[in-house]
Amino acid sequence: MFKDIPVEVGLVYEGERIRKEDMRVELGGPKVSEKFELVLVKKSEEINDGEIKVIGQDLFELLEGKTHPFGILVEVSGAKLEEDLEGVLERRVHEYMNYIQGVMHLNQRYDIWVRVSKKSFARGLNSFRQIGSALIRLYRSELPIIEKIQLTFFTGEEEFLNYYRIARDRYETRDARARGLLDEEVDTFYGCALCQSFAPSHICVITPQRYANCGAISWFDGRAAARMDPDGPIFPIAKGEYLDPEHGEYAGVNDHASSRSMGEINRVWLYSAFGYPHTSCGCFEAIAFYIPEVEGFGIVHRRFAGSTVNGLPFSTLADSTAGGRQVDGFHGISLEYMRSVRFLQADGGWNCVVWMPAEIKEQLAGVIPEEIAHAIATEQDAMDIDSLRSFLSGNKHPVVLKWSQPEESEEPTHGFDTPSPVMSFSELPLMAGGVKIILKNAKIYAERVIIQPAGGNPRKPGGKDV
Repeated sequence: MFKDIPVEVGLVYEGERIRKEDMRVELGGPKVSEKFELVLVKKSEEINDGEIKVIGQDLFELLEGKTHPFGILVEVSGAKLEEDLEGVLERRVHEYMNYIQGVMHLNQRYDIWVRVSKKSFARGLNSFRQIGSALIRLYRSELPIIEKIQLTFFTGEEEFLNYYRIARDRYETRDARARGLLDEEVDTFYGCALCQSFAPSHICVITPQRYANCGAISWFDGRAAARMDPDGPIFPIAKGEYLDPEHGEYAGVNDHASSRSMGEINRVWLYSAFGYPHTSCGCFEAIAFYIPEVEGFGIVHRRFAGSTVNGLPFSTLADSTAGGRQVDGFHGISLEYMRSVRFLQADGGWNCVVWMPAEIKEQLAGVIPEEIAHAIATEQDAMDIDSLRSFLSGNKHPVVLKWSQPEESEEPTHGFDTPSPVMSFSELPLMAGGVKIILKNAKIYAERVIIQPAGGNPRKPGGKDV
């Protein structure tokens, strides 16, 4: 099937990672502001079947070791194809490109990140037309409802920017369609296993009010995908009994999570970042991360450069929660989920959000409740915990009410029988006497948590030096 392509193509290469030192070129990614992948359903007469175009420099012409703007346009036609399927077909780009040996594809939509390895390039994988040829054959073989298909690759021309704007408009149109439908109004949710090659225990649960973590698949997309390809990676989930309306726990979701994760994940709370939070893959658009010093959540998206208010960049936070794990206080999310009334519902919703990049705040203007918007800090207001506390206090953020604790007391707090777990780890390494001790599935219990700067003076709960 792929004898004319100089590298192997198959499922075995899905999940392959290409490190910086091993890459020939990088396409899109965090260093490039404009990138996209877009699928458009067209009329049959508008498609030149099998055509592959490259607008800009081809793969072999791109500077080695550099990062380049990148876009992929897939145009398809077929008697049974509808616009509702565009988002579904678009997400398959991620899957199919990862089948190609020496090609790594991450993320989706306007956040795509592609690397081509030096080894595969040296073997002859040096043109986007080869990649396009593999994609066309994979689309045809797995989705026979596609009757005609053509591909265009963009690497930084004026036409690229035109299609980038078209893509952003198309994404918004699709997302707007899904808004307004409630989780209670449907009997079926949808699961997506497209990212299990990178996160074996992860199953994305897609509901009307909770978009896929990647931000690319709505409930309507999930329904269309399951109908189009019943044996594919997107499948229906019968809701089952509604076990916990506050946290968003459903018996059917638990059953599917347990089955699909081989028993690794047995409970899922869809509307909380604590307890049994929804697992995270690696393609999430943003991360909600708990800041214990202020008892609220920060939000950071993939495009944010530099460190967040707690001193950690997106990449470090992503490593803390990706891989299909449930990590208290770390929650991979889509930006569209932040529009939902279910957003962190059990944790306080928008009243628990204390910091986010200005770009997100501007993008969600009109979504963030007016009474809280002014009290949420951005990188322009605070870039460390002390300044964040001052900002929140000065703007009377609701989390400030949680801070009414005695400033001085070294005595243990009584009044409860069993301490609550404040941290959990799937694997916690410790060093003692030159020996490395690894605690598996460890939980740390404490009656009180005191956070102090390393090597500095201890601080009071209010942030002042003792």
